[in-house]
Amino acid sequence: MPLSDADIEEGKSSSLHPTFRKYSSYHLAANNRRRKDLFALPQADQVLLDQLGYKKKLDEVDKAISANEQFLNQIVVDPEIFGGDEDVPEEEEEEEDEATVPDSSSHSHSHSHSHSSHSHSHSHSHFPSHSHSSRKEYKPTAFDMDKLRSTLKQLVRDWSAEGQEEREISYGPMKEALLAHFSDIPEEERRNFRVLVPGSGLGRLAYDVASLGFACQGNEFSHYMLLASFLILNKTERPNMHTIYPYVHSFSNLPDRASLLRAITIPDVEPTLPRGSVFSLVAGDFEEIYGKESDPNEPQAGLWDAIMTCFFIDTAKNVVNYLRIIHKILAPGGVWINLGPLLWHWEDNNTNDPSVELDLVEVKQLARMVGFEIENERTIDATYTTNSRGMLGYTYRTAFWTAKKII
Repeated sequence: MPLSDADIEEGKSSSLHPTFRKYSSYHLAANNRRRKDLFALPQADQVLLDQLGYKKKLDEVDKAISANEQFLNQIVVDPEIFGGDEDVPEEEEEEEDEATVPDSSSHSHSHSHSHSSHSHSHSHSHFPSHSHSSRKEYKPTAFDMDKLRSTLKQLVRDWSAEGQEEREISYGPMKEALLAHFSDIPEEERRNFRVLVPGSGLGRLAYDVASLGFACQGNEFSHYMLLASFLILNKTERPNMHTIYPYVHSFSNLPDRASLLRAITIPDVEPTLPRGSVFSLVAGDFEEIYGKESDPNEPQAGLWDAIMTCFFIDTAKNVVNYLRIIHKILAPGGVWINLGPLLWHWEDNNTNDPSVELDLVEVKQLARMVGFEIENERTIDATYTTNSRGMLGYTYRTAFWTAKKII
């Protein structure tokens, strides 16, 4: 089923296919830079590094990059996800050895740090088609590649056994709060209660909620996330079907070679749901989709019995509007379950976008002003796409709460 967001201009979606296709050449060039640096050293230094096996390590990284390429090609192999045939040039333009400089006009929405036989519904019309023959082929930027690398790490977090501990620190309390709120509802009747997960990323939290029996819809803005989730949810036939090497792109803060080269298999489960389950992912901007009046026949129309925001509210340009929309679309007596930091994504942006940045006390005061009664507040230490075997890790002191709609 085609993925899309009709509201995202063609220029953004047209960068996706070239970015995926050029992942390998881009990162092999970066690794080859290390070889050039090695050969530029005095001979005596080269001998010592050769004894350490440094050149062999570079060769192993090349192989891991090629393996990642095979996986990423599976994500974009089917032109159906772009809504039609992709006009791909027969000849690739020659790649430069040096990495492309970052696009200064781009702004990241990731919480990650760098040195994020069954079918499930992915909604909205297809990606805009675009012809490469009529204009110069898009050349991915360092920012594009960073989003692709973040997607590989997100796959670890959401869909691997390796990521289970990290995701359960965040998802576990949220699912427990959901079950507690609907504790008087028999399991067989949960499908009558609608749960929305904005900023659903690769869809694991939304999938887990649907697995509990609720009617669940995820909403995601990033096409990188949507394409990867489409492969996992619709094209995966068994657990551990795919192997990726998400940590080979940086040599910093690593205790040993194994932590650089370790393979991660995904997914840790076969992503199937019981017959009769209601589960969908909708592509697009949260405010544009849920903040406006929608066609009553659309799956996102109507009120929601629960809204679960995980590492999400700080993606807002205007958090007042986020909270207003959450309150508006939540059914009377419905529950809003939140967990996350306040890493305001549009702070200090260079795109002239507005940004309202509140502290935690102000956010909770605002929620009460909008019409919520906050309960079950606590702080939960959580990581986000952290290499568990690395020498560096970021821990967020995330804010958790449940909130009832009272007015």
